[in-house]
Amino acid sequence: MDEIPYWRKGTLEKYEPWGDYVVIKFARWAFEKFPQAKDVLGTQMRAVGEVMSIGKTFKEAFQKSIRSLEIKRYGLGGAKDFKTLSLERLKERLATPSSERIFMMYEAQRKGAGVEELYKLTYIGRWFINEMKDLVELEKELLTYPWKKLPDEKLAKAKEYGFSDRYLAGLFNVKENVVRKRRIDIGKYGRFDAVPVSGVKNAAYYYSTYIGEDKVPVSPNKKILILGGGPNRIGQGIEFDYTCVHAAFALRDEGYESIMVNCNPETVSTDYDTSNKLYFEPLTVEDVLTIYEKEKPEGVIVQFGGQTPLNIAKELKDNGVNILGTTPESIHFAEDRERFREKMIALKIPQPESGTARSLNEAINIAKRIGYPLMVRPSYVLGGRGMEIVYDEAMLRDYAIKAIKVSPEHPMLIDRFLEEAIELEVDALSDGEDTFVAAVMEHIELAGVHSGDSACAIPTRTIKKEHLETIEKYTAQIAKELKVVGLTNIQYAICNDTVYILEANPRASRTVPIVSKVTGVPIARIATEIMLGKKISNFPELKKHKLPYVAVKEAVFPFNMFPEVDPLLGPEMKATGEVMGIADTFGLAFYKAQEAAGTKLPLKGNVLLTVADKDKRSLLPIARQIKSLGFNIYATEGTSRFLRERGIENTLVKKLHEGRPNIADTINNKETNLIINTPIGRSSKYDDSYIRMSALKHKIPYITSLTAAGASVEGIESMTKSNSLPKSLQDYYKCLSRREQCVETGNKKGLPAGRQGGSCNGDSGYG
Repeated sequence: MDEIPYWRKGTLEKYEPWGDYVVIKFARWAFEKFPQAKDVLGTQMRAVGEVMSIGKTFKEAFQKSIRSLEIKRYGLGGAKDFKTLSLERLKERLATPSSERIFMMYEAQRKGAGVEELYKLTYIGRWFINEMKDLVELEKELLTYPWKKLPDEKLAKAKEYGFSDRYLAGLFNVKENVVRKRRIDIGKYGRFDAVPVSGVKNAAYYYSTYIGEDKVPVSPNKKILILGGGPNRIGQGIEFDYTCVHAAFALRDEGYESIMVNCNPETVSTDYDTSNKLYFEPLTVEDVLTIYEKEKPEGVIVQFGGQTPLNIAKELKDNGVNILGTTPESIHFAEDRERFREKMIALKIPQPESGTARSLNEAINIAKRIGYPLMVRPSYVLGGRGMEIVYDEAMLRDYAIKAIKVSPEHPMLIDRFLEEAIELEVDALSDGEDTFVAAVMEHIELAGVHSGDSACAIPTRTIKKEHLETIEKYTAQIAKELKVVGLTNIQYAICNDTVYILEANPRASRTVPIVSKVTGVPIARIATEIMLGKKISNFPELKKHKLPYVAVKEAVFPFNMFPEVDPLLGPEMKATGEVMGIADTFGLAFYKAQEAAGTKLPLKGNVLLTVADKDKRSLLPIARQIKSLGFNIYATEGTSRFLRERGIENTLVKKLHEGRPNIADTINNKETNLIINTPIGRSSKYDDSYIRMSALKHKIPYITSLTAAGASVEGIESMTKSNSLPKSLQDYYKCLSRREQCVETGNKKGLPAGRQGGSCNGDSGYG
């Protein structure tokens, strides 16, 4: 350590604790995504992400961490669901650790619970409980005044205690900009300080505070502000970090200083050397405006950080912020399903029948007109939040109540669900006039599984040339109509030989990293340059290539952290990340992707088949292929009889309610190496979720759709016949540029494919 520089005392062995700041890490949970999961914290990790906040005091940093989480809380109190609980009921719930425990403690203190009492219930340190008590007491004191008579010194103290403008606005039932204007009028605006980085000159993590003086100088150079993605969560991971990082690199190369705003400590965007200046701050209007007013950048990039920056883009613009690239109005237009639908009709682009409901009666009438099944969802959400397939009016009534909770200020969207449709998505670049389609991705699961959860292949495998040409034409039309400047992601479905538009998102999507890696085109970097004024024509590298290899993206799920949850996929996204497999054939690329995601497909052994009646005919060629590969087939009664009648030998295995030995026994005894189980449906008398949950518990690969089953069998066959070895991504690019036949080569050790070094994370890699 005496060889490592330390900025305070020369070298690192002289380090000692110091500083007038507090750093807090707060976990981000996702129990709302899993209704079956019990919100109980213990030795099994259940967080899907985290935030970090910096402040001058614990109170300030703690309150800042709450609003960094992006869970629609802007302080410790104000939770309507807890205000209705009695103190005794709160105490009962506090005895069990949960993701909501901190907020319940705050409410319990508001209702009179003492520090010692809470300590004995939770064993959270008394010092921390006392800090929360100070916040509760100040809030009570504030509420003794009406807003117009609130003393200035009380408002100033609230800001020093970390109360956000939005939280105070909620307390006094006024608009946030009213609070902002008043606190600025009394001279209470955010100042900034720095946490220096050891051994690096002029590098620091910058943070805001309402305590003390501003200690951070501002450069006179031209600069651009980039809004990051906030905490990792289901539906949003480090893919947006990837795009933000590439934006920072592009700005540097174009002669701009880049200023990054993010609160996620797990990301590359929050490394001190990614951008010229890093503000470790929440992505709220208050915090972003404070930085914008200090730095006075030429503009702000919001389309690379996922839904969070987009949600505040219009309010930022209304406060004088220059939004670069696609305008907030265009983004809003794409998310306004009624206006978007009308525009698609004008452009003569087919779309599933749909409607927008603002009441239950409207929803029922739309359903009668369109017909079931339906795809229903709230508007203005990311990751398919609250999306569901509805099969009848009873389900629709149940859903309508839930949808109001998900997004009460926006209407419910209802679309005709296209059964047995192939889903595709496109990532494209546009300069407002011209459009370049970077890739068309074919989803392996059929429509009904969220795009973020479905495996997908680049290039497409089964799509007709005429449909690909139609998709490119529609993409160009839509991008021009929406005045996209930068990136856009558009999702399509092909049903009955017709291409339908599902939705358009004029922003960076989760597939940008994989598209960039597969094609060798840094589309996030180019999108940044387009936002600065360049045109598609300025980039000669934007041309079509016929890829001489195949890449497969596979999602990674957190089901191991939720053993009580049925790991069945649907329209609401459940993935927390993804991996990529690349090879000269689809089968081998798919096999690699599965292994990278933690699902190693077997090359021999026993395969359990139990599928719904509607899937049996499609199962036939898959079962024959399984048999030809030397596997033994176990099957439940209906599936077993269907296969035997068609000459496919199999062993009958009982379901759980039919006696012993049964499916659960074969799984527990490790007699099953692969499970193909399509859900029987909501009308089934006996639930088959136990099959999937048991498979997860015993780490047995399980497949819940026949399209994925077909791809898996193709992958197994490719792996049994392949003796190829991996090669680097750079070598694939050489192969691409030379248009050579791509045959994998590796080192001379003869290691099986996928066993050598390198990363398979499709979101990472920032060089």
